[in-house]
Amino acid sequence: MIVSPEAADRAHPAAAGTGFSAPLSLRWPDALLKFDAWLSRPRSARAVVAALSVYLLLAANWPLWMELARIGGAPSVYLRSIGGMALLTGFGTVAVLSLSAWTRGMKPLWFAVVLLAGVVQHYMLTYHVVMDPTMAANAMQTDFHETRDLLSWRLLFNVLMVGALPAWGLLRVRIVPMRPLSQLWRNAVLCIAALAVVVASAVTMSRELAPLMRNHVTLRYMMNPLASLYSAGVVVLKPLLQHSRKLIPISGGAALGASYAAQSKPPLFVVVVGETARADHFGLNGYARNTTPELAARQVISWSNVHSCGTNTLASVPCMFSHLGKEGYEGRKDDYETLVDVAQAAGLAVLWIDNQAGCKGVCVRVPNVSAAEGLDDATRSALCSGDECLDDVMLKNIDQRIAALPAERRNRGVLLVLHQMGSHGPSYAKRSAPDTKRFMPECTTNVLADCSHGELMNAYDNSIVHTDRFLARTIDWLQAQSSHYDTGMLYMSDHGESLGEYGLFLHGLPYNIAPDVQKHVPMVAWFGDGLKAREHLSTTCLAKGRDAALTHDNLYHTVLGVMDLKTPTYKPALDAFAGCRGPAA
Repeated sequence: MIVSPEAADRAHPAAAGTGFSAPLSLRWPDALLKFDAWLSRPRSARAVVAALSVYLLLAANWPLWMELARIGGAPSVYLRSIGGMALLTGFGTVAVLSLSAWTRGMKPLWFAVVLLAGVVQHYMLTYHVVMDPTMAANAMQTDFHETRDLLSWRLLFNVLMVGALPAWGLLRVRIVPMRPLSQLWRNAVLCIAALAVVVASAVTMSRELAPLMRNHVTLRYMMNPLASLYSAGVVVLKPLLQHSRKLIPISGGAALGASYAAQSKPPLFVVVVGETARADHFGLNGYARNTTPELAARQVISWSNVHSCGTNTLASVPCMFSHLGKEGYEGRKDDYETLVDVAQAAGLAVLWIDNQAGCKGVCVRVPNVSAAEGLDDATRSALCSGDECLDDVMLKNIDQRIAALPAERRNRGVLLVLHQMGSHGPSYAKRSAPDTKRFMPECTTNVLADCSHGELMNAYDNSIVHTDRFLARTIDWLQAQSSHYDTGMLYMSDHGESLGEYGLFLHGLPYNIAPDVQKHVPMVAWFGDGLKAREHLSTTCLAKGRDAALTHDNLYHTVLGVMDLKTPTYKPALDAFAGCRGPAA
């Protein structure tokens, strides 16, 4: 059989223009040819965004539909909720995308929205997170190491399942050109009509939707891709719409207390900022597994009722070092100096060593260094995989780093901050060394749904065991410095973690709806004999108050108190050690 080039092109569009005839066995099925021909028809940009909105409503909102079904119970209840949320989500997406309904130059933008929807749906299904503004800000500040832990073949598969069909459609569709003014008023009509449907749906179904959205706040952040676009817009635009923040100094009047006048040795105090550690998984706090054997052998004090300022690093770490407290920090109009600025202004040597994705602006005005910086090959081989290292790396070269600080400041005292990688998920197995893996088998994948609950708990608990060893080695190092310094350590985690409770994983939910496990954090202190004598500090007294309700609000004032730093921002009532310090104690 002889086939003309024109007939071959019609039978096999992929061969069009190549000059070769397609074999009969490679010809596309007629149905696929018809579908491709239908896709290739000229269409207005408005029709494309409307079709894309319907597709995303159906293909990228399964977490929302499943959550509504779970909440509603009987079909007679949840089907009405699904119908109302479908109207809000679908027409809301049309309204947003109508702003981009212009020319074929918008195709990359539309595909980016599809890609975003696919990625967000994957993480909602896999880890039960929602894309609120806080999570969006956290995602935008995630570094390569954390991003790498979240990548998997399942992510690629799930994104392809959502994105392959619209990608093909966007590639084949032809956008009808239109004069700008004509396009503008038509887009405006589409946007207004879509918003009218949204408002009408919200009003007519307010009896069902209002209590539903009020009692289940997460639902509003599961509307995909609306929630992601909204949250990303808040993060990007909010700083631009606000007045430019100025730095408010609070270190004026900072000074060394009376204990420095007659000191025989300067203080050396270490603040360890933990990462993703849960208080209820510390053996010191009564956990059934002995995850903290080395700390238990070193006469530490562990507080069991401590809660965080936020549910992610971006929110918690700056709040921990602020004098404002949670409410004041979240409502601030400007930026303020932090605890480390005050310590430096008082005359102490300050150093921040980071094994995480940065100090979130806290350490920018004091000496700071990445833990992996300047490592020799042997140390890097032993403690690092690629450019990610175990927390032990922060104790390497630490003497040289302190010695490099100004001598006149070191002679007064040293405040050292160690920012851990800790138990950061989902790759918990990477957070512990082979000799600290006490609980096996452990989950070794970042796709937590592929692991049993027992394997997940083993991997997480092993990361706590490694933190236990790291803190114990920090204490041992401090004891070795006791001939030159009066030493002590305070450890506090930035936030907790969900490990499958209520079907939730990881962290970062809005604080007012986050479960307690994302906010209940460990706090551990150790004091050398020199520092206890210097501050007249009674560890027996501190141990009696280990069940006291504390928060991140206490950190700023507690460190000022234990370091005997005088400043107008110090509040004795928030100093967790104040009642156990002084000659009376």
